[in-house]
Amino acid sequence: MSASAAPAPLRHPGPHLGALAIVFTVLFLAGLYPVTWYGGMPYFPGPWEPAQTIAAFFQARPTAVALCAFLHFGAAIVLGIFAASTVSRLEFLGVRAAGPKIALFGGFATAFFMISNAAVLWAMAHPGIAQDSALTVALYDLGFALGGPGYSVLLGLLSAGISIPLLFRRTAPRWIPFLGLALAACGELSWLSLEFPKALLLIPLTRFPGFVWMIAVGFALPNSIQEPSIQRPANGEMQ
Repeated sequence: MSASAAPAPLRHPGPHLGALAIVFTVLFLAGLYPVTWYGGMPYFPGPWEPAQTIAAFFQARPTAVALCAFLHFGAAIVLGIFAASTVSRLEFLGVRAAGPKIALFGGFATAFFMISNAAVLWAMAHPGIAQDSALTVALYDLGFALGGPGYSVLLGLLSAGISIPLLFRRTAPRWIPFLGLALAACGELSWLSLEFPKALLLIPLTRFPGFVWMIAVGFALPNSIQEPSIQRPANGEMQ
């Protein structure tokens, strides 16, 4: 006759993924607020705007641009922590495929591009920079490449690398990995926007639904596994 000890759950030591995703979303959206029409006019110009319009915005709204850069810099740090913690969680759950490594590359690269874009915006907010229209447009184009298709393509790698293991292991509701794969497709195709302006729509289609996907992953991914029970004989000796 043998008795089995009650299995003890093993918990993943790490931050709460859902909380990280929420903080990232709040910081990112808060950074957009001062440079949109909600924060005042003129608002942040699109890449299709003429050089005069782009330069005029940075001349008129340097404080708003600096605040946007500050908040997005902070959001990038949180994104990097989210990517590292999520990949660590997947490995804790037993995922040994290449997906988490791809996700880690995508997450770290997205965070790096966000930091670089924030640094470019911060520089453009300094006195005298926006008065040079040619320099302003050059920095704007660099910032767009980093924070537009650069962000979306790399975030697509993050979402694909996480979603494929979730799809096959079924550790989250099915809609989450399917949404992640759709985001990955939009993100990779947003690379086309560097040559074809009509593809610009793919950037917000990756960015904003991506907040929902990250929060969903953060709350759905299990943070513990069941430790195998230890079989013991009735007399207390190991079998």
